[in-house]
Amino acid sequence: MQIEKNIMERAQSWLQGNYDQETKKQVANLIEKDPASLIEAFYKDLEFGTGGLRGVMGVGTNRMNKYTVGMATQGLANYLKKEFKGISQIKAAIAYDNRNNSLFFAQVSANVLSANGIKVFLFDELKPTPELSFAIRHLNCQTGIVITASHNPKEYNGYKVYWEDGAQLIQPHDNNVIREVRNIQSVDEVKFDRNDELIELVGNEIDVEYLKRVQGLSLSPDIIAKHNDLKIVYTPIHGTGILLVPQALKSYGFTRIFNVPEQDIVSGDFPTVKSPNPEEPAALEMAIKKAEEVNAELVMATDPDADRVGIAVRDLSNKFILLNGNQTAALLIHYLLTKWKNNKKITGKEYIVKTIVTSELLKEIALTYKVEIFDVLTGFKYIADLISKLEGEKTFIGGGEESYGYLVGDFVRDKDAVISCCMVAEIAAWAKEQGKSLYSLLIEIYLKYGFYKESLISVVKKGKSGAEEIQRMMKISQETDNIHWPLSASQLHSLTCNCFHLRFFP
Repeated sequence: MQIEKNIMERAQSWLQGNYDQETKKQVANLIEKDPASLIEAFYKDLEFGTGGLRGVMGVGTNRMNKYTVGMATQGLANYLKKEFKGISQIKAAIAYDNRNNSLFFAQVSANVLSANGIKVFLFDELKPTPELSFAIRHLNCQTGIVITASHNPKEYNGYKVYWEDGAQLIQPHDNNVIREVRNIQSVDEVKFDRNDELIELVGNEIDVEYLKRVQGLSLSPDIIAKHNDLKIVYTPIHGTGILLVPQALKSYGFTRIFNVPEQDIVSGDFPTVKSPNPEEPAALEMAIKKAEEVNAELVMATDPDADRVGIAVRDLSNKFILLNGNQTAALLIHYLLTKWKNNKKITGKEYIVKTIVTSELLKEIALTYKVEIFDVLTGFKYIADLISKLEGEKTFIGGGEESYGYLVGDFVRDKDAVISCCMVAEIAAWAKEQGKSLYSLLIEIYLKYGFYKESLISVVKKGKSGAEEIQRMMKISQETDNIHWPLSASQLHSLTCNCFHLRFFP
């Protein structure tokens, strides 16, 4: 296989540079025995985008490893010291999920930040991403890092950066951090020498405060008390949800929570699923099987970092079906607004938020209750940004996006599956009090506000060739102004509402 000159030069620089011997050994092995993998590992730099890093783990400039994480963290540190030069002690919180090497990458990040004089609060065990968002504001930090690749395959890991408001980076900070990271030209510029005096391990004291706030969101504790025996099957799909979701559900009052023992095992190899993505039916198969065994009414599955949740409910024929993200969002917003109205809490200053690709059904619900609704760009960071901008002026009730991410309350500034699991279970109890199921409640919503149908299409393109193909797909023809999708117009228009996802695995 022919290897381009610039790729070989990149690889050779790792053999000659300030890299550890094991890394050099692996690079040499790729050069000698695996040119295809060498190309994928070195054909470009792993890009620090607006959300951070995400990529396959391994040696190389296009891989998640000690050196790419270190350079990203050094760039972040450089920007923090410029942006907060008036603060005597810059502080950061760092969390990590169950993926392979997540703890290692979290420690590398802590080492680099502390070496740059930044105080680090490092969680002493894996934690859900939303708890990291909460911890940033709770600990008065200026930034936060969570090591996770969300629902990507097991070969991947990632690095997400948060700002002092507890939300992921947005303009101008995202572009400014990207610029600083790109300015790091060599690993020799990275300060890897850990300063133990500036690293503080954080235990379950944050769990206690976070769970207290989650419990405070409950709107129907009396109804839960009557239906606390609602049978719920929950699976973390080997991820961080196992630590907090069962605790949170019990704090709400639910007493019959059934686990899937095989999937309670925390593992970055995700041994029971091909993909730990709650959007995919296969990821919920074991949980649904358990639900049939115990005659449960509700199934919930969270992704590895517990910011997104998939839901399965029984239909009118008593068979389990999967709800899509828009359906769960509709149930959530309908419930929240109904309860807020019944509790006479709607004053005209309340609002909900959805992303532009999320169902317009949420808008119909909001209009009925005379509650303001905002549409923001795709990405939960834009919901969080709006919450920050309106803080003190208006009251955020809840919001969500069709990709299975939801939020209630504003003490977290990212999608939160711990909160979502509790609220969905509460809605199920509320429906049961009225002699309904979640499925029949959804039908009632459609009858009241209008029927919306949507279909999700996922297109996966991997590696260098995948990146090139996506560029071709996204290129707009100057002659026709049409996007060259690999689908015919008739296929697209046959869908009432089509939410089109492109997933690029670099």
